[in-house]
Amino acid sequence: MYLSHKRYYCELKKSIVGSLSNIEQRIIDVLHEKTVVSSKEIHGSIGLEVSYATVKRLLTTLINQNLIVQTGQGKATKYHLSKTYELIHPINIEEYFKKEIDERKIKKGFNHELMLNVLYDVILFTQEEITNLNTLQQTFRENIAHLTPFEFTKELERLAIDLSWKSSQIEGNTYSLLETERLLKDKETASGKTKDEATMLLNHKEALDFIIEHPSYIEPINVSRIEDIHSILMKQLNVDRNIRKRRVGITGTNYTPLDNEFQIRESLENMCQLINKQDNVFSKALLVLVLISYIQPFADGNKRTARIVSNAILMNHGYCPISFRTVDAVDYKKAMLVFYELNNIQPFKQIFMEQFSFAVRTYF
Repeated sequence: MYLSHKRYYCELKKSIVGSLSNIEQRIIDVLHEKTVVSSKEIHGSIGLEVSYATVKRLLTTLINQNLIVQTGQGKATKYHLSKTYELIHPINIEEYFKKEIDERKIKKGFNHELMLNVLYDVILFTQEEITNLNTLQQTFRENIAHLTPFEFTKELERLAIDLSWKSSQIEGNTYSLLETERLLKDKETASGKTKDEATMLLNHKEALDFIIEHPSYIEPINVSRIEDIHSILMKQLNVDRNIRKRRVGITGTNYTPLDNEFQIRESLENMCQLINKQDNVFSKALLVLVLISYIQPFADGNKRTARIVSNAILMNHGYCPISFRTVDAVDYKKAMLVFYELNNIQPFKQIFMEQFSFAVRTYF
């Protein structure tokens, strides 16, 4: 079910978490309704019980949060919503998914502008978030500096087992973590499990081993190298390799990915150009995680490929890899659905940051 832009915003607004103050939200509402306005117009629209000085102060706060943009100078100063707003404003996941699949108001189809324009201009992480992530990365560097090569390899193996298990579990694999460890270390398959489940896990380990042995392989990122990682993950799973040539649907959403092979390849190429131009490693890794899944370039294995490629980027730059061990599979899927349907990255960004923190605190 699709909406006009105005009706879509009204529905979307109901899902916003109360992290903005009431007055800040009223300012956002005015900017959406009137598009480009002055501070005087905003003050007049939200009510005279709020002082003009308060409105000016809150406008500065919203600018610092990358939610609004200021243009012009002096009396010609105007304000409007930023491209960042739709992408990163908070979403109440529980409220959003109270509506069934056919009741949710989603954006129409694949948004080409994300990779052509929008994501070039958006600052994905706040300064506070970047500071926290950099502090964690520094902790990781200090930790590994005290490890022998043997100790580092053992820790990396432990993380690889956790990542293989969780990445497969997200896709419905029923192996337990202990069973996964036995399989990857001793090649001991679990009773009552399918051959494909074991193959999925072993392929994860092979893909991780490949990026460990060839840390710079994935960068600069390009389509053929993404296809190579996907091929390792899909080996002996009866899944078509390379860019898909037929339509696919995604369970749990009415979002429809591209169904034209040439458009899919073009979108992947646009994604690669976007990521290669990013200066921040965390932004690169997050964008790969989300955009490969959004494009759905393969018949199957898109999210698995995204997780491996994202970790390849982190590891190539000497950053701590992520196992996703403590993420709930349903929460992961819901965060992805929010991006599919609203192009909002905030829930998934939260998962990314939490899992990076967990990895630094747990491994090495």
